[in-house]
Amino acid sequence: MDRSRAEKELERLAKLIAYHDYCYYTIASPELSDAQYDALRRQNQDLEAQFPDLRRMDSPSHRIGSPISSQFDKVKHRKQMLSLDNVFNEKEFLDFQKKLRRFLKMPEDFSIPMIAEPKIDGLSASLHYQDGQFALGATRGDGQEGENITANLRTIKDLTLCLLGDTFPKSLEIRGEVYMTINDFEALNESRKQQNEPCFANPRNAAAGSLRQLDSTVTASRPIHFFAYYAQNLEGNLTQTHSELLEKLQTWGFAINPYYKLCNDFSQMLTYYQDMQETRKNLNYEIDGLVFKVNDLMLQERLGVVGRSPRHSIAFKFAAEQAETIIEDIILQVGRTGVITPVAVLRPVIVGGVTVSRATLHNEEEIRRKDIRINDAVVVQRAGDVIPQIVRVLENKRPDTSQIYNFTDNCPCCNSNLHKTPGQIAKRCLNGFSCEDQAIQRIIHFVSRDALNIDGLGERHIARFYGLGLIASPVDIFTLEERNKSFNEKIENWEGWGNQSTQNLWNAINRVRTMPLDRLIYALGIPQIGQNTAKLLAKHYTKFENFLKSIVAVNQNGTNVDKELTKIEGIGHGMARDIIDFFQQKHNLQMVEGLLQHITVLACKISDNLPFSGKTIVFTGSLEHISRGEAKFQAEKLGAKVASVVSAQTTFVVAGKDAGQKLKAAINLKVEVINEITWQKMVENANL
Repeated sequence: MDRSRAEKELERLAKLIAYHDYCYYTIASPELSDAQYDALRRQNQDLEAQFPDLRRMDSPSHRIGSPISSQFDKVKHRKQMLSLDNVFNEKEFLDFQKKLRRFLKMPEDFSIPMIAEPKIDGLSASLHYQDGQFALGATRGDGQEGENITANLRTIKDLTLCLLGDTFPKSLEIRGEVYMTINDFEALNESRKQQNEPCFANPRNAAAGSLRQLDSTVTASRPIHFFAYYAQNLEGNLTQTHSELLEKLQTWGFAINPYYKLCNDFSQMLTYYQDMQETRKNLNYEIDGLVFKVNDLMLQERLGVVGRSPRHSIAFKFAAEQAETIIEDIILQVGRTGVITPVAVLRPVIVGGVTVSRATLHNEEEIRRKDIRINDAVVVQRAGDVIPQIVRVLENKRPDTSQIYNFTDNCPCCNSNLHKTPGQIAKRCLNGFSCEDQAIQRIIHFVSRDALNIDGLGERHIARFYGLGLIASPVDIFTLEERNKSFNEKIENWEGWGNQSTQNLWNAINRVRTMPLDRLIYALGIPQIGQNTAKLLAKHYTKFENFLKSIVAVNQNGTNVDKELTKIEGIGHGMARDIIDFFQQKHNLQMVEGLLQHITVLACKISDNLPFSGKTIVFTGSLEHISRGEAKFQAEKLGAKVASVVSAQTTFVVAGKDAGQKLKAAINLKVEVINEITWQKMVENANL
């Protein structure tokens, strides 16, 4: 057979085998006998052996895996992979519905149809298809950037390598969940026991461990599966509703969860949630709740994103499983911000399939409120099926040996006096990096996925480096490679390391020597400052030197920076106070100044090509046609900065009904004032 005919035949075989894979693995309705199917695979294999350079991206031979990779490359997501917010009861779910209506300025009795889908307890993945062929796959990572796991994803038998039909767009992104069934998980662990290998804790860990193998032949040997739940056309819209989108996924050859349901009102949603709690017991894969998504994709677009979560979707978690056990002791833990958290040491008990031996007690007031004592019999649950907590004390089973717990006034790690801010419940150690427990937690946060994302510096490694005096603060991370050259026992010679893993660590550290402003602010671990607030600060100050100079001015001349911080929409007095307090602590300021000698902080890019770039807008009064929240979202999406205080820098004020002090301030400062109708016309013109 000549090359031209071989190329056409390999294309025919790839599509034919993809179709029969779909019939067998996805819809469980095979159309060929095993012998017929094997004959097609052999024919493909023989042709690829004869013409190895003609092997296609969607070749079925990818299913068996490929040679070991040295590491996973990074992949920047075309569109951020978001995380869902959670609700845990009917009231919280009802509040979510109310927020949707308020944001969209809809009547209280209006029902927004939603798609309900089981929340699979697996690992999220993003798949890119070009011209109908699977070209690239990545993990969620930090939402902005993931790991390239294309070779491993290709081995999943119910993940189509070649889209079926001919109605798909040229460039398509699919998102879904990789998971392992309960039966396959139990069989895998039994096999590992027989081979004296450690067992996986649960199906999710087994799926994640299987998917992140550097040797994809190992992944190919593991029984993992894929459910698709989302698609986006990178060159235009696909459908008008999410339910239509799920139907398209099926026509292209993807497995979708069969238990999805369109619910038209709140009553239907609750009924389906209750039904699925019962159905859950009979499923062969683990789910921990339902995901509810606004069905109308145009409404999804209007609702947008807050922080790292979409406004249009929520995970409604199932009621946590509970069990009874004994509190054997109460110990104190020091968190990264110095907050002291009491933890109950429990007689080990299985809760929801997981052995629980510790549970958070939150704070001193919680212990007193629930009258929790050592040796008490208690009911414990895993909140959201994750975090163990004490539900209540079984006072009728309280023994004579029960002991009231007295909270200490000293740090359990460094013995320094604990500080309690007036009006706050938590006690805090202010010893910073001189407190070992606090220092380790702060460094762990600094290198974590959502902060600097330094691969190779896990919790175990950081604890070891700290214990040996090699890393005492984040600054030491950036000098470690140079210092390692003069060590008597270099890190690459340590047990469990080696030249390649050590070089990977240096590469990971060097990659973040240049970092975005919001990432650095978040990585510093300032109390109350999460990712979303870090982005607000970055957008306001644009440069780190501006941010630092403004905050440090409080120490030098008493400048009221608190007032400046609270001008930023979304930052209140409590957050402002924590930011100021953080930089008033000498060890924190020294750490930041040390960091700046080794890193370059990128200025926050404010897009100058958006319609409202460079404009500062203040909203005041009650808007009649859209909510204040949606108006702010519109402004930010079009490049404007939304402020909460009118100043000379304000471009214009949008004044609604019953506008008050802000309108007066705008008039006094001669700032342009427009009404809601004018604002909407400006938005419409900007979107043309």
